[in-house]
Amino acid sequence: MPADTLATFWHWLSGNSTSIAALFAATFMVLGVLSALEAILKSRTAQGAVAWAIVLLGLPWVFVPLYWIFGRRKFRGYALAKNSDHSEIDQIAAKLAAELTNFHTNSSHDPRFIALEKLATLPFSCGNEAHLLINGEQAFAEMLSRIAAAEHYVLLEFYIIRDDNIGGELAELLLTKVQEGVAVYCIYDEIGSLQLPGSYLRKLRNGGVDIRPFNSTKGLGNRLQLNFRNHRKIVVCDGNYCLIGGMNIGDEYQHMHPRLTPWRDTGLALTGPAVQAVQLAFAEDWLWATESLPELNWQLCASATTEPQINTLILATGPADNTESCALYFLNMINHATSRLWIVSPYFVPDAPVIQALQLAAMRGVDVRIILPAKPDKIMIQLSSYTAIKETLARGVQFYYYQDGFLHEKVMLVDDDISVVGTANLDNRSFRLNFEIGVINHDRQFAKKMEDMLITDLQHCEQLLPREVAKWSLRRRLFSRCAYLFAPLQ
Repeated sequence: MPADTLATFWHWLSGNSTSIAALFAATFMVLGVLSALEAILKSRTAQGAVAWAIVLLGLPWVFVPLYWIFGRRKFRGYALAKNSDHSEIDQIAAKLAAELTNFHTNSSHDPRFIALEKLATLPFSCGNEAHLLINGEQAFAEMLSRIAAAEHYVLLEFYIIRDDNIGGELAELLLTKVQEGVAVYCIYDEIGSLQLPGSYLRKLRNGGVDIRPFNSTKGLGNRLQLNFRNHRKIVVCDGNYCLIGGMNIGDEYQHMHPRLTPWRDTGLALTGPAVQAVQLAFAEDWLWATESLPELNWQLCASATTEPQINTLILATGPADNTESCALYFLNMINHATSRLWIVSPYFVPDAPVIQALQLAAMRGVDVRIILPAKPDKIMIQLSSYTAIKETLARGVQFYYYQDGFLHEKVMLVDDDISVVGTANLDNRSFRLNFEIGVINHDRQFAKKMEDMLITDLQHCEQLLPREVAKWSLRRRLFSRCAYLFAPLQ
């Protein structure tokens, strides 16, 4: 642009700055109103609609761009891809469902699971073996051992992968397996793994590891949907073994966090036909990320060990589902509990239906216990939790704060025969924005093992008593209510 033209432009701009500012403000006011109307019409919860409407009308020049980025209610690209004609993966799922009739279990007829099976891709299966993995040391030792023993392929999917001690050890092992002729496919969430350096990725790719971002923003129509996350943590070896749980790839899970140490978490190792349902969830994510499917073993087989066989259901949930599958899963579990409901989660920011379900469970005599970390990693979310705690504690729900470091496990124990290990937290993000996965086991002996584990956890907890809540200051309650109002935006 010539210098005289540029000078003329700046002269005009300075002389009309007031008009331009007014036009800018008016434009954003209109966009704020239109965005608020859309939020009211399309938000999944009244709480979310109110939160967005307030900020869009109050500070439109700040929150209109944020709404376009974080206000999406559906992972449209993934949903379209999932519902389009991917005949190969559809045929795989149909074949697995038909073959699972050979592993039929009475759990499928239990009223507590009928709705869950409809939410899941594949039904309950018998012939499974499961082992609890307590904390990162056990989980990582198991993971590295199983990957080292893999003969054909390894599938990995993590929300966070770090270039630290365990991340480096895993990378070296994966490169070794590729040299042995084992195929390695890895998905990472590009937001969760934002700090993962390019050098780490290049080293793996140059060594033959097929590592890809989840690509939540892939495609022109999805560029702004940064609020969705792939929160799953999965390892599958040769189609007959998997590991699921709360642990990502990072040294903090081995008690090396500078502030939140020790780190309490739980994983689960699984063999048997249910592994195929985990592999199917990975394959769907891989198809979205890469628009291709790897060659995998889809042969169903029972666990070959002499351990007691367990009835297992794999439930993968996410924002591409036709229903709010994760929220419905929690509601189903809470509503069907008859004697005991113990839930462990690092975050407790449930929506109104879940709060009401917890209240009703406690009022009908169920032993409802929620175990939370005393030392949070996210202050705002802990502040949000106080409102829900106050409402449910008054109805008989018991709360325990874990004192020995940071508690990150996501497990549930229902009555004396149902146990869950997964990746979902008890909050809005897991309910509606994250891709999650969980293992539901229907087995008394395995539930007893989880009971023993949680009793040990409770020995490191302090119970929150009603008289303590009654002393909460007005300032604390006010800040908590405001934080809870904006929980859908977190």
